[in-house]
Amino acid sequence: MSPIAVAVVVPVHDEAALLDACLAALTAAVAHARRTHPGIRVAPVVVLDACTDASEQIARSWPVGIRRIDARRVGTARRRGVEAALAELGDPAPEDTWIATTDGDSTVPLAWLSHQLDLRAAGAEVVLGTVRPDFADLTSAHTAHWLATHPRGRPAGNVHGANLGMSAAAYRAAGGFPDLDEHEDVETVRAARAAGARVVATDVNEVTTSGRFEGRTPGGYAAFVHATHQRISGQVSP
Repeated sequence: MSPIAVAVVVPVHDEAALLDACLAALTAAVAHARRTHPGIRVAPVVVLDACTDASEQIARSWPVGIRRIDARRVGTARRRGVEAALAELGDPAPEDTWIATTDGDSTVPLAWLSHQLDLRAAGAEVVLGTVRPDFADLTSAHTAHWLATHPRGRPAGNVHGANLGMSAAAYRAAGGFPDLDEHEDVETVRAARAAGARVVATDVNEVTTSGRFEGRTPGGYAAFVHATHQRISGQVSP
């Protein structure tokens, strides 16, 4: 059996304030996966999309591949990252390859990648992981609301590019990440489902994402956080 090849992709647009923490966590998770799954080959790639801040300098201080583009589209960034990582791995056979993605404003837990690989071994072709906002960015009321509406052990199965994994075979069957400004993750999973991929939702190894209200895409996770804050702020005092 061929060793599993793993492509890890991180799209970045002006995330200098958060990127160091992102890549520190990712580097630890990759090292952990190499210990728990001996023989795997991992190619983490950061895609710098139209960055005008210090993101590139920060990325270069970590053991990651770097690609620069000027698309201002997260779908394009994610797709180019997959292409670059697979090329770095030598274009391995799809059945022996796993693709994982997170975001430049997010931190993954230590067992993030190894858990995805365990689910792959159990038959998963797409893994939908949960994401929670950084509670340090929220009011106490917002934090309490989030905890109350996300009971542990009952993942909603929402699609988040910040915590997503899939086999290269499922990725190819889905046509890859489309060149979209947002929701490229949702469209890719939709296409993978339509192609018959086995989709597994998990809230183990939850990814923490910035709780900011203004994100890099109009309808991304930041918009969800902001809408939730507005909804509860009229009901519960911070």
